[in-house]
Amino acid sequence: MVIGAQRCGTTWLHRQLEAQPGIAMARPTRPEPKVFLDDLGPHQDRAWYVRTWFAHARPGQVLGEKSTSYLERPDAIDRIRSLLGPARIVVQLRDPVERAVSNWRFSTDSGLEQRPLEDALAANLAGPLPWDPARTSVSPYAYLERGCYAAALKPWLTACGDLVHVQFLEEALDGPAGLAATVEHVGAAPSSVTPPTRDRVNASGAPPPALDPTLTSALREYFHDSDRQLELLLGRELPWAGTRLLGAREDRAR
Repeated sequence: MVIGAQRCGTTWLHRQLEAQPGIAMARPTRPEPKVFLDDLGPHQDRAWYVRTWFAHARPGQVLGEKSTSYLERPDAIDRIRSLLGPARIVVQLRDPVERAVSNWRFSTDSGLEQRPLEDALAANLAGPLPWDPARTSVSPYAYLERGCYAAALKPWLTACGDLVHVQFLEEALDGPAGLAATVEHVGAAPSSVTPPTRDRVNASGAPPPALDPTLTSALREYFHDSDRQLELLLGRELPWAGTRLLGAREDRAR
């Protein structure tokens, strides 16, 4: 189960996993299956799940679903385990500032956002932005909230432990080693798949404008506590510079 996070290159990851001969990813991919966001009916058993989403799968393949909304929905955990047993979980994260920009681009391209990038992010710094549930099932304006990964990730780590594999997009794009670790985690034999260049991840339209340094600093401050909590949860440093720089500044202050 690739459960998120949203706008962290999970569609890219889906393509990489689907290219592995030992893995069959759920189809269709759009919209995402999102099977476990709601309670299942009496006839929606494991056989129904496999029949509905994996008719194309070959014998012996590992079956995979990508639904990025799951990360924010810990109530999905029991539904997944009830139907599938101890499923292996993959979480892909990225620099939360870059994720916020990607989220803005997606909302803009979808016709849901008219504010310029810096206006939208500055407004979100002031608090959650209202949205219309009649238009989208989740908020298209949670640019900053969705980058606070630690709070969303903790219930999955608590419930699923070593079944959860967390990777960073920044590292996955460095070479095939990161992808090989993911494929091994889900129980398939890795083949030779070369990751594409970074500009194919979340690609849409022209590049967004560069953020003002003052706004960037405010965003780093916003994410600081969550980033530090994430480091503690995972027991390793994050690949984006902001949290380490802020941590060093705090250490100097002491």
